[in-house]
Amino acid sequence: MTIDLGPAAAAVTTVVAGVRDDQLSAPTPCTGTPVAGILDHLAGLTLAFRMAAEKTPMDGAPRASADHLPADWRTRIPGQLDALAAAWREPSAWEGTASAGGVEMPAEVCAQVALDEVVVHGWDVAVATGQPYAVDDASAEAALGFVASFGDDRPPDLFGPRVPVPDDAPALDRLLGATGRDPSWRPPG
Repeated sequence: MTIDLGPAAAAVTTVVAGVRDDQLSAPTPCTGTPVAGILDHLAGLTLAFRMAAEKTPMDGAPRASADHLPADWRTRIPGQLDALAAAWREPSAWEGTASAGGVEMPAEVCAQVALDEVVVHGWDVAVATGQPYAVDDASAEAALGFVASFGDDRPPDLFGPRVPVPDDAPALDRLLGATGRDPSWRPPG
């Protein structure tokens, strides 16, 4: 099964464009990680998963450090989101295995991880900065399918404790709950 990361990448690009400088230190649903930290993580993961698609993995895992947010993040992240989507449109990206963050996995799984990271962290930034988030249902459903594949045997270092969300809630809300996020989270104050 191939997925198109383009719609999710476009949604996150819109959110990144809407982040104001005075919001970089704002809290996010990821306790202890401000907006700048999530943006730094997006900068790293978009590069790492693009290189995974190209079968040229990089060393180390993407960090989430507000202190290391690249100065050119406003152009870098959107450019890397476009490149990520383009790389996973190549048929060769889906062949064999791929490696990101020091973990080798089937290429299809790697693409699912990339999609989940983009969709969920795009929401983190959107909700923390008070922006609408228009991720498409197909991307949210595909990411939810990946997260749900773990069942009750969820890696504790990947997701927080589940947040109960109604079965008939939108796919994005169910995805957020499955990753340990409260879909109704809003910044304090």
